[in-house]
Amino acid sequence: MNIYETRCLLDEYLLFHYGATHEVLPWADGPQSALGFAVRTVTELADFSRPLETALDLGCAVGRSSFELAKRASTVLGMDYSHSFVEAAAQLIQQDLPYQRVDEAAATTALVAQVPADCPRDRVRFEQGDAMDLRADLGSFDLVHAANLLCRLTDPALLIARLPDLVKPGGQLLLTTPCTWLEEFTPRGHWPTGSTRDWLKQELSAHFDLAQEKDLPFLIREHARKYQWSVALGTRWIRKPA
Repeated sequence: MNIYETRCLLDEYLLFHYGATHEVLPWADGPQSALGFAVRTVTELADFSRPLETALDLGCAVGRSSFELAKRASTVLGMDYSHSFVEAAAQLIQQDLPYQRVDEAAATTALVAQVPADCPRDRVRFEQGDAMDLRADLGSFDLVHAANLLCRLTDPALLIARLPDLVKPGGQLLLTTPCTWLEEFTPRGHWPTGSTRDWLKQELSAHFDLAQEKDLPFLIREHARKYQWSVALGTRWIRKPA
């Protein structure tokens, strides 16, 4: 069973992307700096002084980063392999979306996911797609954003090989990854042989210049007393002239 098509994970990601601080983390001494990850992967990595008309959000999940990109880009395409995630993100273009937060055991709290009013929803569209087998007519973009996607792909090298065609010369590539390589997602033979950081430099340097590197903590709530705290490696790359 694909966990990314379950209602449980959909609700978990709606909270991860759209939950207010007090809804996600009621503990005053908790890691507050790890909240808002879906927004920070855009705001803390993108260079908005560069021209930005079109953006692609690969592995968009339930869409919060796509909506954040819409503040700066005229058109944003969000893509994810999960039908459940894409359907939820598409619904959020039109209306708020109710979901359930797990509190403890069978106890839940009803919450509502809302796109912030300052995000132009009419600039965003979503579609289901496989990052390892993207459609040939996808085109190229001023900015491509892929947050925590690489180490969830069966063969991440297939996406890496496609990236030069997806980013326009002078355009930006924003990548984050917690470097959590697991055989349940990626066969060991497709893992980097050394560090993920060195692997990315090796694979991307022919077509991209590394412009920024930043650690980005994030927090996923499972229930009121259990969280996943991780630190993603965040990078911004600039596409070299063709």
